[in-house]
Amino acid sequence: MRLKNKVALITGAAGGQGKAEAELFAEEGAKVVITDINFKELQKTEDNIKKRGGDVLALQHDVSLEKDWEDTIQQTRDSFGKLDVLVNNAGILLRDGILITTLNDFSDIQSVNTIGTFLGIKHASNLMKATGGGSIINISSIYGLVGSAGSTAYHASKGAIRLMSKAAAIELSDHYIRVNSIHPGVIITSMSKEVMNSNNQHPLKDATPWPDLGEPKDIAYGALFLGSDESRFITGSELVIDGGYTAK
Repeated sequence: MRLKNKVALITGAAGGQGKAEAELFAEEGAKVVITDINFKELQKTEDNIKKRGGDVLALQHDVSLEKDWEDTIQQTRDSFGKLDVLVNNAGILLRDGILITTLNDFSDIQSVNTIGTFLGIKHASNLMKATGGGSIINISSIYGLVGSAGSTAYHASKGAIRLMSKAAAIELSDHYIRVNSIHPGVIITSMSKEVMNSNNQHPLKDATPWPDLGEPKDIAYGALFLGSDESRFITGSELVIDGGYTAK
């Protein structure tokens, strides 16, 4: 029960990493507020948590809209009285290179990944500040650390999350609010399966030293550590969970 008596908000919890985080957090004793723009799929996560006896509130939520954030934080306050952990997990991906990425494409990625994370930090920290502090966990990527021959808009958004986390960590430390980023490598989700080749192999598999690719639970356990009191002196840091991809 590593999150006993804590309230956690996890965005993008309809599937993949967000779903794994929400279910693990509930198992570890947290009351969880789960959000996603896809409410139908989100309800499946809600059902899974309830079947295991967890305390969960599911909300439809577009992270790019400030009004949605204001409503989500207010409903969290009304339902549970506080917020201890935020996982800014919601995100979208564009694999196009810079020469064919349109301005609208670029803006769309930033609105969800960058602005969504900014709004989450801003509004969650106000509630955390009022109730004694907390932990904010921002999901970046290995592509927030290193470059590649494409995905320019995605790189920009994930790099922004990395440094936004560090700046927020410094600013919010006086309020006992920790801010860290997680940088996943190749994690097998529905998003990554879209690029599998005819042999059902991910194009980055050979570039990953670890024999197996990651699973959503690998990121969930990292988020669990950063959300728990075990990491009380860790802020402004990067937790890289990538099977050694960026070690080269």
